[in-house]
Amino acid sequence: MKSFINDWKTIALLCLTLGLAPFQPEPHLWGKLKWVAGGAVGMQPMDWFDLVFHGFPWLLLIRLLILKTMGRFKA
Repeated sequence: MKSFINDWKTIALLCLTLGLAPFQPEPHLWGKLKWVAGGAVGMQPMDWFDLVFHGFPWLLLIRLLILKTMGRFKA
């Protein structure tokens, strides 16, 4: 049985839903990244947790891409 963190379809679904939600007026993760790039002035601990929560699926996707590129991922 494939591991959850190595399943391409699940990770892609997480990136497109949790990683980008809410979608309007802009993806939540994008707003948080812009806030951090602007100096993170006024960010509370909940905002940092929110950044990690919405960014985690993207980190898993980057991990899978690196493993695939290095030839260590076996489908």
